[in-house]
Amino acid sequence: MLPLFLAACVSSRPQPFEVSRAPAISPEYLEMYGERPDEKFPLPETDLSEVDPRFLRKDVAYQTREQPGTIVVDTDNRYLYLVRENGRAIRYGIGVGKQGMSWRGRATVGRKAAWPRWTPTAAMVARDPEKNGPWAGGMQAGLDNPLGARALYLYQGDRDTLYRIHGTSEPWSIGKSVSSGCIRMFNQDIIDLHSRVPTGTSVVVLNRGPLLKPQPGETFDEFTSDPSDDGVL
Repeated sequence: MLPLFLAACVSSRPQPFEVSRAPAISPEYLEMYGERPDEKFPLPETDLSEVDPRFLRKDVAYQTREQPGTIVVDTDNRYLYLVRENGRAIRYGIGVGKQGMSWRGRATVGRKAAWPRWTPTAAMVARDPEKNGPWAGGMQAGLDNPLGARALYLYQGDRDTLYRIHGTSEPWSIGKSVSSGCIRMFNQDIIDLHSRVPTGTSVVVLNRGPLLKPQPGETFDEFTSDPSDDGVL
């Protein structure tokens, strides 16, 4: 019986290990999200290894009543569309922060900034003085700035809505709901969008679910910035 017992303890053929592989990224996207040494702050390539490919920039069919040149922000599906002619649009992936889930409606791009400064609100400083106190006077533009490489500021008339479309240095957050901020995009994507839209561009923010409300003592205007930013256009 001993040979039979030994045979039962070993497999007849070793099974190969299954190796999970990240989806292959096309050369087109590697170039699209490659480094940008020509920027004021040289921008490294975006790490796409943890990004769902459906959130990468793409020209798509998009039927809408909005006029070409309009920005449509679809917070539910984590997409931003720049409407084009003939039923087409450029679709960008976005990450949606708390402020992004707290507002919907129509606005215009009241101003644009390249490499904007960021200033935490008084509420943010009071809530976390160790983290935010050093930046109470404003954080200089740069790769670590929460607003990223570009920012679009949405206004209704002459009133700042405090709603921002901006870059991020956290590419893994695109396509997700995040804890802070408004509408974030890959830095390479916000640079592209910023170059295509002028001040005064119409923006429609779609938010079909219930709007998120601040908790007591909480504010959502965390990604405001200094109106005297260098680089304001």
